[in-house]
Amino acid sequence: MKIGQVKWFNDAKGYGFIVADGEDTDVFVHFSQIVMDGFRTLKEGMRVQFEPQQHDRGVMALQVQVLDDAINAIN
Repeated sequence: MKIGQVKWFNDAKGYGFIVADGEDTDVFVHFSQIVMDGFRTLKEGMRVQFEPQQHDRGVMALQVQVLDDAINAIN
């Protein structure tokens, strides 16, 4: 698992990008991979944990979990 920060996420389209700590490559994230109850979304700057997986179009984030301190920061 890696930890990173949400670069941006579009609620209407259901996808966005994460940047892993210490790296500069964008990691694609789809709403279906966000692990949370209710409406699955991310906000710019949120800290997340995820499993990166290489695909033919780049790296995709799987099993994306928002870290507790990030949830508290937006509430």
